[in-house]
Amino acid sequence: MFVQQLEPVADSLALSALVAALPLAAVLILLGAVRMKAHLAGLIGLTAAVLVGWLVFGMPLGQTLSAGAQGVLFGLFPIMWIVINALWVYRMTVRTHHFDILRRSFGRLSDDPRIQALVIAFCFGALLEALAGFGAPVAICSVMLVALGFDPVKAAVVALVANTAPVAFGAMGTPVVTLAQVTGLPLDTVAAVVGRQTPLLALVVPLVLVWLVDGRRGLRETWVPALACGVAFAVAQFAASNYVSAQLADIGAALVGAAALVAVPSARRAAAEPVRAAVLTGARSEDLDQEDPRREVVRAYAPYALIVVVFSVAQLPPVKDLLARATRSFDWPFLDVADPNGEPVGANMFSLPLVATGGTLVLFAGLLTAVVIGVRAGDAAREWAATVYELRYAILTVVSVLALAYVMNLSGQAGTIGHFVAAAGAGLAFLSPILGWFGVAVSGSDTSANALFGALQVTAAQQSGLSPELLAAANSSGGVLGKMISPQNLTIACAAVGLAGKEGDLLRKVLPWSLGLLLVMCLIVLGQSTSVLGWMLP
Repeated sequence: MFVQQLEPVADSLALSALVAALPLAAVLILLGAVRMKAHLAGLIGLTAAVLVGWLVFGMPLGQTLSAGAQGVLFGLFPIMWIVINALWVYRMTVRTHHFDILRRSFGRLSDDPRIQALVIAFCFGALLEALAGFGAPVAICSVMLVALGFDPVKAAVVALVANTAPVAFGAMGTPVVTLAQVTGLPLDTVAAVVGRQTPLLALVVPLVLVWLVDGRRGLRETWVPALACGVAFAVAQFAASNYVSAQLADIGAALVGAAALVAVPSARRAAAEPVRAAVLTGARSEDLDQEDPRREVVRAYAPYALIVVVFSVAQLPPVKDLLARATRSFDWPFLDVADPNGEPVGANMFSLPLVATGGTLVLFAGLLTAVVIGVRAGDAAREWAATVYELRYAILTVVSVLALAYVMNLSGQAGTIGHFVAAAGAGLAFLSPILGWFGVAVSGSDTSANALFGALQVTAAQQSGLSPELLAAANSSGGVLGKMISPQNLTIACAAVGLAGKEGDLLRKVLPWSLGLLLVMCLIVLGQSTSVLGWMLP
């Protein structure tokens, strides 16, 4: 049995924490300063973690490699299993042109560009985040807004800022699933706390979007539908994450938010021509005037309805119990680790949910989607293979980062850093979201930031007397605000609207909003750590 050490370097917690932080520092410097590709930075960081765990923290090399292998498997299944199948569903709708039909349907909901920004960037962007994540919402929504006549820069900024509130539950709940796994906290508890933080962002973001589109006039004239959309989104996200399913949180919030927006009479009314002329400075796509048969419009919406139905049925107690029987738990080979107190750690056992996992449910919904929208079996298989190829670097990035996280957690490196950080005391609650924000800003992924810093947050919380669930959730909730300034997302946005090389211009426009909303989240978490807002926690 390997027993974790907290002070292996000269019996000093500070020096040990400094050495333990080397793998994280390597990843962050390579990503942020050197601008190295994420998958290469992740592999180098993993190598550093293995060397520090083996040579400094004394974890036997075989156990160190076994810990990394467990992280690789978790990165592949269930994490990337969810992402691959979700993006596959989207690719099939593009292949059959049902995505174009959906885009035209959104364009006809309102002639007001401020409302169009809410429908596409906020609501539909949240739906895309729920299904795919990893930059897809920013790319797709930016292109759709440009097709409606938005200036490319404004379209990119709106799409980036909108991609905040849904991120923590994106890709069928992948970030919170990862957070629960690396921290050992119950998924339901983590999702519930995140669901009492990010919905507060949803109240503000729609108002920010109409300001970005049309300034003070936009806020004055469209605050009612924007607020209605934000409130509906927030309530649905809270309810789904706390009482239904973390995987359905964004899907439900996106649909309810869009329904509330369309239900407001002023949202459906056409905008005055001066407003359109002032706001829309780009060229409008001519195919928006094409009429689509009602049957095809229904089929365009069908994939998202099928996913909701499949996940809802899977949550019914008899079905949930049946699916859970396929889960396999076993002793992880070559791994026998105890914490500093000598207690075996949970990672010595590994659970493999073969059927009761988001990726398998999305795969089943995707098979139904192929039938409904008319994709032949061979074409569906080729699209699935193409999806895997498209995500090859993302897959390598995720598995390397999760392997790094598992090595750091099981060798004791994360615990050492957490004990050292706990010296911040009560101030840790305010700083906790900043750590998540920084992690996402450099990695571009809330999932990666949760894998890197989740266990650290929990250890620091336990040492400082704060709620582990609160700080773990704060890592994810603060992280969503780093998404809009991450180099990956900025590059995706620029490429989508034809602004290659203008990433710096976009960064200057979105950075103030990222920092401002981060301050709000820090104050929320600080309040929740005290009696002021502590009543909000489950």
